[in-house]
Amino acid sequence: MRAAIELAIAGGLLLAGLLGSAGAQDIYSCTDAQGRRLTADRPIAACIDREQKVLGDNGAVKRRIGPSLSPQQLAAEEERARKEAEERRRLADEKRRGRALLTRYPTQAVHDKERQAAIVLADEAIAAAHRGIAELVAGRKRLDSELEFYANDPAKVPSRLKRDIQENEQHMDAQRRLLANHESEKKRISAQFDEELARLKVLWAAAAAPATAANR
Repeated sequence: MRAAIELAIAGGLLLAGLLGSAGAQDIYSCTDAQGRRLTADRPIAACIDREQKVLGDNGAVKRRIGPSLSPQQLAAEEERARKEAEERRRLADEKRRGRALLTRYPTQAVHDKERQAAIVLADEAIAAAHRGIAELVAGRKRLDSELEFYANDPAKVPSRLKRDIQENEQHMDAQRRLLANHESEKKRISAQFDEELARLKVLWAAAAAPATAANR
C-alpha cells in the first residue's frame, strides 16, 4: 500500500513538475487534510489527494492541479476515456455513412430505382438456378428410363450409368444449395434497402428542415 502511495505521489509530482516547468516563480497552494493552508515552490506531497492551486508571482491563480488518482481510479478513468473515444468514433462514422448515403441517394426515387435493379439481378439468378434444377430433373428422368432396362438384373447396370446417376445427384444437391443462397441473398438485399430507406428518411427530413425554415 505504501509503495502504491509513493508511486502515485511520484506520478503526481512529475506531472505537476512538467506542467509548472514554464514558470520558475510558480507557488503551489492547498489546504491539507488537517485544514492547514500550505504553500511551497513545488507540488505539495501532503495535498497529493486533493486539488492544488498554482499561483503566479503576482498571487493570481494560473491553473489548478487535480488530485492524483489511485491505480484503480486511473484504470477506471482510462476505461471511461476509451469508451468516450469509441462513442465519438462511432458517431463520426455514422455521420460519414449518412453523408455518403445522401450523396448516393439524394431522393427516394433514386433509391427505389437501385433497389429494383438489385432485385431484378437477384430474381435472374434465382430463375437460372431453377432452370438448372429443371434440366437436372429432366436428365434424371432419362437416366431412370435407361435404368429400368436393367430392373430384372441390376448387376448388369453399366458403370457409366451408375456414374451418371451419381453425378446427377451431386449436381442436384449443389444446384439446390445455390438456389437457397440466391434466395437468401435476395432477402438480404431487401433487408439492406429497407434499413437504408429508414435511415434515409431521417436524413432527407433533416436536410430539408433548414431549407424549410429559411423559406418561412
